[in-house]
Amino acid sequence: MASQTELTQGHQIIDALLEPAMLLDHNGRVAKANEQAHEWFGSWIDQQSYVSVLRQPDLLAPVEDAFGHHRTGSARFSHSSGAVETLFDVTVTPILGAARRSEVLLVFRDVSAKRVEESMRRDFVANVSHELKTPLTAVMGFIETLQGPARRDAAAQDRFLGLMSQETARMNRLVSDLLALSRLEGLTRRRPTDQVDLCAVLREALDTLHPVAEAAAVTIAFEAPDKAMVLGDRDQLVQIAVNLVENSIKYGARPGQVQISLTYKSREPVLRGPAWAMEVRDDGPGIPPEHLPRLTERFYRVDTGRSREQGGTGLGLSIVKHIVNRHRGRLRIDSREGRGTAMTVVLPAEV
Repeated sequence: MASQTELTQGHQIIDALLEPAMLLDHNGRVAKANEQAHEWFGSWIDQQSYVSVLRQPDLLAPVEDAFGHHRTGSARFSHSSGAVETLFDVTVTPILGAARRSEVLLVFRDVSAKRVEESMRRDFVANVSHELKTPLTAVMGFIETLQGPARRDAAAQDRFLGLMSQETARMNRLVSDLLALSRLEGLTRRRPTDQVDLCAVLREALDTLHPVAEAAAVTIAFEAPDKAMVLGDRDQLVQIAVNLVENSIKYGARPGQVQISLTYKSREPVLRGPAWAMEVRDDGPGIPPEHLPRLTERFYRVDTGRSREQGGTGLGLSIVKHIVNRHRGRLRIDSREGRGTAMTVVLPAEV
């Protein structure tokens, strides 16, 4: 049999593992479980049979194989805690002791995040394909019409060429936003280091959007100090301001007002230091509460028809969130039906 020293060393190794791990003795009982295993499965598992602890046939089979044939194996194991399901990849390793009595080591690696990423990637590809296919199908239909029934109809040609221009512009915006997202994902870990004045950023954005607001009968109220310095990427911060203000113009009341403010906070608890809060508020119809948690998802739209009619790609707020994350800031969305929407970007102040 193993000496007390060997047992102690083995238990110390299990305790040192960062992933949940448990050692089964030759009788198939949990002889040792580390702290992470207790957190996931509970302290009740000590000295319990692996059959009652694991239960799932996909994992029981390789454990039995390890005991019976001393073979290393692996399996997927699903653990549910309330409404949350966690997926583990489990390695099953036989440890042959004296008199060929095996112990079996189980190590659980959480692969839930990987599965979510794979699902998001599949959804992303499907969404991109759908978003591009719709305008492409429309353009192909317009071309067929121009080549056939409208070949000699000047008025129809002007109308269909105008529609083709709108659809190709939409595809161009979509591709531009996808490229912007791709670049941002590559820069997420690199925090910007340039000193940028948020007041100047907002004024530039408002100069750009003044004709859009005027055409929509929307007035803009802007309240800010003389300077508001942060460490940032100026072009990306302008992109945030343009996106948020443009959204408020498009989806707020018409005629209506968009209020923009820049406020200094001597201490922002979440950022653990001083910060600037840039708020863009409209007086539109507001957003139903069930939509709020998903607004920054790629291609998520509250009103698909209205968004496409306004030229939206469904990627704007996702881009904003990525930029805010890169700047180590926070994005807050507050909206109530019938009382408008306020979007606030909080960024660490440069002190």
